[in-house]
Amino acid sequence: MENNKTLATTYNPKDFEERLYKTWEENKYFTSKVDKTKKPFTIIMPPPNITGKLHLGHAIDNTLQDILIRTKRMQGYETLWLPGQDHASIATEVKVENELLKQGLKKKEMGREAFLEKVWEWSEEYREKIRKQLKKLGASADFSREAFTMDENLNKAVRHVFVKLYKEGLIYQGDRITNWCPKCETALSDAEIEHSEREGSFWHIKYPVVGSDEYLEIATTRPETMLGDTAVAVNPKDERYAHLVGKTLMLPLVNREIPIIADDYVDLEFGTGAVKITPAHDPNDYEVGLRHNLPQIRVMNDKGIINELGGKYEGLERYEARKTIVEDLEKEGYLVKIKPHSHNVGYHDRCNTVVEPIISKQWYVKMESLAKPAIDVVKDEKIKFVPERFEKIYYNWMDNIQDWCISRQLWWGHRIPVWYCSCGEIICEEEAPTSCPKCGGNKLVQENDVLDTWFSSALWPFSTLGWPEKTADLDYFYPTSVLVTGYDIIFFWVARMIFSGLYSMKEIPFDTVLMHGIIRDSEGIKMSKSLGNGVDPLDVIDEYGADALRFMLVNGNAPGNDIRFYPEKVESARNFANKIWNASRFIMMNLDRELMDKYKDHKDYTLADRWILSRMNTIVKEVTDNIDKFELGIALQKIYDFMWTELCDWYIELVKPVFYGEDEKQKGIAYNVLYTVLTNGLKLLHPVMPFITEEIYTHLNADGESITIAKWPEYSEDLKDEKSEEEMNFIIEAIKSLRNLRAEMNVPPSRKAKIIALASKEAEASFKSGVTYFEKLASASQVEFITSKENLEDNLVSLVVSGGELFMPLLDLVDKEKELERLNKEKEKLSNEIERVDKKLSNEKFVSKAPEAVVNEEKAKGLKYKEMLEAVVSRIDALK
Repeated sequence: MENNKTLATTYNPKDFEERLYKTWEENKYFTSKVDKTKKPFTIIMPPPNITGKLHLGHAIDNTLQDILIRTKRMQGYETLWLPGQDHASIATEVKVENELLKQGLKKKEMGREAFLEKVWEWSEEYREKIRKQLKKLGASADFSREAFTMDENLNKAVRHVFVKLYKEGLIYQGDRITNWCPKCETALSDAEIEHSEREGSFWHIKYPVVGSDEYLEIATTRPETMLGDTAVAVNPKDERYAHLVGKTLMLPLVNREIPIIADDYVDLEFGTGAVKITPAHDPNDYEVGLRHNLPQIRVMNDKGIINELGGKYEGLERYEARKTIVEDLEKEGYLVKIKPHSHNVGYHDRCNTVVEPIISKQWYVKMESLAKPAIDVVKDEKIKFVPERFEKIYYNWMDNIQDWCISRQLWWGHRIPVWYCSCGEIICEEEAPTSCPKCGGNKLVQENDVLDTWFSSALWPFSTLGWPEKTADLDYFYPTSVLVTGYDIIFFWVARMIFSGLYSMKEIPFDTVLMHGIIRDSEGIKMSKSLGNGVDPLDVIDEYGADALRFMLVNGNAPGNDIRFYPEKVESARNFANKIWNASRFIMMNLDRELMDKYKDHKDYTLADRWILSRMNTIVKEVTDNIDKFELGIALQKIYDFMWTELCDWYIELVKPVFYGEDEKQKGIAYNVLYTVLTNGLKLLHPVMPFITEEIYTHLNADGESITIAKWPEYSEDLKDEKSEEEMNFIIEAIKSLRNLRAEMNVPPSRKAKIIALASKEAEASFKSGVTYFEKLASASQVEFITSKENLEDNLVSLVVSGGELFMPLLDLVDKEKELERLNKEKEKLSNEIERVDKKLSNEKFVSKAPEAVVNEEKAKGLKYKEMLEAVVSRIDALK
């Protein structure tokens, strides 16, 4: 026998994972090319922020993408998985600023240019870290095309879009309420704000009605903002205050008269029914102020300190001002009461500062005309969400969309391409102008603000392919195929990519959005640094290998659902890898290439051969269908069951007698079947577990072909053999039952026992062809077939299986009382099943509403259980 080059004795991913990835890179397996003879399949990787190392959220996101890409690559598509990183303007700026402070360096003292040099150094360092981490995970991305949102070609795309939108009147500058971080001194997007429940207070304050003894009582959680009040609103239907509408109040402490207005915004049932209106410090009040043409008085500066409009409180930080104002209100008799109040407070997710809504001058994109076509393409199913339920979230946001604040008061990012001339002219161009078109002056000053990070990310599917230039990549790979992302950024990124693609490219950016959930710890709590429950994927890879981590992240995972991280599940995945490794090693040690070649065209298959080939064929079809439907967790479970149970636990054991027998032809045929099934199983598993499958596959194949470019298995009608599957299932169930019975009776496997089989018509041929299987796997000394129970000797133990009834003369080996106890338990179990079925069938609602096939199935179950019970009772009677 000629042995193949075998695998290492033990499975250790550290021995080959890094080596294999280098080989893939050297052979440029992941480098895409424009090939018009092939259909493209494109995924543009959601760019991780350059703020630190990747976490488990990135691991699941990229594992799912890699599974799709590796599958399509093997199916013959020209795949492009384009990686890249996001500059994450505010997050990165905060990180770098904090690092510099440790060195005694302050951002503003350094100046813009010097600070940006440090940020570029940071970006280079962390981009390299991210790149290495992705490779460690096994990401088969085309790093030759790697993109960065601050690359010059992407910068050009950003400028191009901004100028086009501006010149079409879709970008404007205006004073509006924005989320503001007083520490970072910048506007924030909703994505940069985290909310948490916080214990606070409702301060109830008297606002005297001018010219009377009456007053309105208002309640507020932010007393400091009363310095900027410009009205108090009541509901027009509120009879309590109807006589006061149109009168004025004296604003306590400030001594400024403000009107009482009527507006539907006020909730009749909430609080006192009177609401202070501060248009410059509250988004709802801002809208009320616009409706009633109220003045906007901003009483805080960018640092959250009371300004000159705050009277005697000028110079106080907002919370100091709150304390002083409350003390003064109490002194002067305006404070009615203080009530504890728990409410949601927004924090900047980067510096943990409480966000302050403030009116400020910002740049905005008009969204109404951009949103409509983006809604239509989802309604028309040109873009599909998986799962479909996320479409509702998308519509809800898009139908109620507000103009998008795109400016940030930062230094790191895409600087807004607008220049100001001293003559008042505003110039918006892609390249810096040398002179003013109005006055000819050359003293031009560029806008200091940079663009919201999501502005450049919105262009990601096409800017990464070379747009606005007409590149070959753009022409071939756009529109892309699938976007894989978390459900938490539907608004911030997914929606913006859709309307940006339609606006700039006149085409959808992708046809499918595959949503995955958030990674949580084993208790279901979201992972976070503050809770200390985060898990570093590199630590997991170091301990268990990348394949085990990838397997754990996908196994049991359904699109859109949150995922819990269990270390024991990673260990279980590693055990599976170990099982495949050892089974493959055993196979390779036994394969004989000469015999394989000699009998490669022979089809004289045994029942086990036909069964495993048919099962493999079925699994190929089902797994391919599941992946096409993005049911990756279901696909993996089927591969797992096939590889572990059907291949390793059953087929390898079933063919071992052939290995050790003398029939050369049967050996040659069995080797070819085993080789075919193992290689196809490895191919199906490869997208999830790329490293172990490559290591085994390249050892198994003399030509050294990489599994990454091997052809995906295809379903064949010729291999479909339902009869053999049914026959083999009879044998497998019988062997399982015999093993369980022996285990219950503590009969050692070494003790052989005769098996007497009374087979049903359907199973008779199966049992007869499976005699060697009973002998090998059920410790049978011989198998005798009978046609009736009439002349059966006493002292037999019986076993009812779906293929008939089996008997073993085991009473000399086991305790008679124990056997009776076992049979009585079986009797009780079957009686319960019969009772359950009878109840179901006597339920008129079930019989009338259930499909006919389901009702018939229950009837068949009932008959089967009754037959089995009859046999069990018969055995009990025989033993008494």
